[in-house]
Amino acid sequence: MAAPRDTDVQVDLSFLFNQAAYALEARLGGALADLGLSVREYCLLMKASEAERTQAQVAELAGLDKTTMVVTLDRLQAAGLVERRVSDLDRRARVIAVTPRGVKLYDRARRVVDALILEVLAPLDAGTAAGLVRGLDQLTSGDGPLATPSHVAPQRRKQARPHLVR
Repeated sequence: MAAPRDTDVQVDLSFLFNQAAYALEARLGGALADLGLSVREYCLLMKASEAERTQAQVAELAGLDKTTMVVTLDRLQAAGLVERRVSDLDRRARVIAVTPRGVKLYDRARRVVDALILEVLAPLDAGTAAGLVRGLDQLTSGDGPLATPSHVAPQRRKQARPHLVR
């Protein structure tokens, strides 16, 4: 499908993105629940497993605000899946370290998520599926127009408008 032009009927892109995001999260949530993980917890395990990262770095990569990040980390730590420790690179920074138990659970969860993603993309031919993933990546990474999630970006407050008096 080509991008809509001004003269074309406009696509409700917001609805399509929201529907896809909510439906995918619901399916992921159901699949991960069997392992005792939420989608958010899985995401934090993934980001923390990739490299030694501070809480702030993981929160940014996971698109989570500070409060949600801390609550989620507390649950993962209580379950023995992660620990917070002083960084080897900067003694002032605290990093999230995935425990051996956390690595084992993350590996199991990753296989579940990979299988679900393949299932979700299965109705598309390989080229369309690859193009969809590539396009979403371009839109949401680096300086793409959708790179900053609205729920963690500072919000511009609307100016109060005086009431019109007749």
